[in-house]
Amino acid sequence: MRKFKTESQKLLDLVINSIYTNREIFLRELISNASDAIDKLYFKSLTDTSIKLSKEELAIRVSFDKEARTLTVSDSGIGMDADELDHNLGTIAHSGTNAFREESADAQGSDIDVIGQFGVGFYSAFMVAKQVEVISKPYGAEVAHLWVSDGMKGYTLEETEKASHGTDVILTLKDDTDDDNYTEYLSESNLQRLIRKYSNYVRYPIQMELTKTRTLPKPEDAPEDYTPETEEYTELETINSMIPIWKRHGSEVSQDEYDEFYRTTFHDFTAPARTFTIHAEGALSYDALLFVPGAVPFDLYTKDFHKGLALYSSGVMIMEHCEELLPDCFAFVRGIVDSEDLSLNISRETLQHNNQLTAIARRIEKKVKSELADMRDNDREHYEHVFDDFGRTMKYSLFESYGMSKDLLADLFLFHSAKLNKMVTLDEYVDAADEEQKTIFFAVGESVEGLAKMPIVTSVLDRGYDVLLCTQDVDELCMMAVGNYRDHDVKNVGSGDLGLDTDEEKDAVEAQVKANTDMLEAMKDALGDKVVKVTISPRAGDAAACITTEGPVSLDMERRFAHTPSAGEAKASRVLELNAEHPVFASLKAAFSLGDTDKVDRYTSILYDQALLVAGMPIDDPVAYAQAVCELMK
Repeated sequence: MRKFKTESQKLLDLVINSIYTNREIFLRELISNASDAIDKLYFKSLTDTSIKLSKEELAIRVSFDKEARTLTVSDSGIGMDADELDHNLGTIAHSGTNAFREESADAQGSDIDVIGQFGVGFYSAFMVAKQVEVISKPYGAEVAHLWVSDGMKGYTLEETEKASHGTDVILTLKDDTDDDNYTEYLSESNLQRLIRKYSNYVRYPIQMELTKTRTLPKPEDAPEDYTPETEEYTELETINSMIPIWKRHGSEVSQDEYDEFYRTTFHDFTAPARTFTIHAEGALSYDALLFVPGAVPFDLYTKDFHKGLALYSSGVMIMEHCEELLPDCFAFVRGIVDSEDLSLNISRETLQHNNQLTAIARRIEKKVKSELADMRDNDREHYEHVFDDFGRTMKYSLFESYGMSKDLLADLFLFHSAKLNKMVTLDEYVDAADEEQKTIFFAVGESVEGLAKMPIVTSVLDRGYDVLLCTQDVDELCMMAVGNYRDHDVKNVGSGDLGLDTDEEKDAVEAQVKANTDMLEAMKDALGDKVVKVTISPRAGDAAACITTEGPVSLDMERRFAHTPSAGEAKASRVLELNAEHPVFASLKAAFSLGDTDKVDRYTSILYDQALLVAGMPIDDPVAYAQAVCELMK
């Protein structure tokens, strides 16, 4: 028994129990090592004419034996002699791959693209195996050697026989427990899944014997009621795709191929709405294949949703969801980033230098923005569908960033124009407005149809100004975050002074308020703390009255926060605005002048409830409201 060198036992325990967070990646590590071994032989053949290789030789084989509980990963690579087995596997964290890279750098330059760097990936096998055997034979050698270890204190090393060059890594899996199922790694379907998930784009074929079924030929003397018979057989198949679709030139890939890749990779039945690629070369080289989904993922707005792009290094998946590659506003984008230049940590599950991710993320952000802008300008119908699906994500992101991402996102937003009866951008709204107009008006409610009929909307439209009708729960927060766009203030038509009244209108309103001060105060007393004041305004349009608000909380904001724990803090300061030109106002004045306080109170309550209903708000006592209306109908 040979002992692991130096403090290797402690390091081995660290590798097995601490470095890796997901034990299924052991297969990725073993396949990556096998790929490196083939790479070494291939690169050596470029300078050594005595090495004769055929393309068919270069392959990786995965097999298993359920009865023996063994899983084997074999390669046709360069192999290792006794000294190399002792040095590479007996010294934890010694990387033969990294040494080869350094030795060959001068001869091969940047063509040296091998995966292993730290020399610890092999030991991930002990996360699932109680014993690991390595049988290896160098290319051109006569003798093979067997390395065996249980991952505890040491290993044995002896001569053995092997027909061809390369390495076999044989794992005897641990016994199952109540908490851990190791038998799952002795399943054809599960091994195929792991290979395709982590190693689908390793450049060499990864092969497995797969069980299939075929129908036997019908016997010549078979009776009329003969039932066809079948038999099982095995056939060697290549599991991985090898050449990543994102490495191929765009002109060589059809949209159908991209669509099929998207569907199978991201398990979506719908074709992507947009497909685009990035090929970057320089200090940091990488390839990216990105998709805007054609439909909303079912979990997009749930806590279970994981944003991020799949991150590959030299065709091997490092992270399934690398969140740092996507800003929250584009969390719906799916895709893959592959780079040979990433500085990986020892587990190859995260990166060491975040500035690399930051550089890639900035480029991806700009690319996604430009693709969405291109859709907005050149394929409007399609873009409206995409924005209907994912606009809420972008709006929330703008609000959550306190408007910091306004320059990135604001020109992508679409809102319904009350004047044009179609979706428009903020740029289109501003471009269509008169030069004197310095405000973008919007209204918030549950439906476009309901908003279009509201007095506070129609009164603005009657003055010749357009109103953006906003119906999503995040719209008002989003508009608040925009604040000002192209030197135009953004205002809710139901809040505060819109600055639309002429001097003559202001004078007329002031005179009416002064003449009816006592009545307005009586109406305010009748409503109590439901409103902060009752006043006269032309904003009600053709209606007898309307509800507006003062301060930062609008009616819609109050309605949407009504069922949240902080609902008590989101109360609008309501104002009942009366239309002095409406016949009901004259009736109010007449009742007040006669001292009929009951009638004034009743009319005030009815007007207030009607204004709330028109604004889409619930009323406090529907029964009392119905009875009051019935009294008027007698």
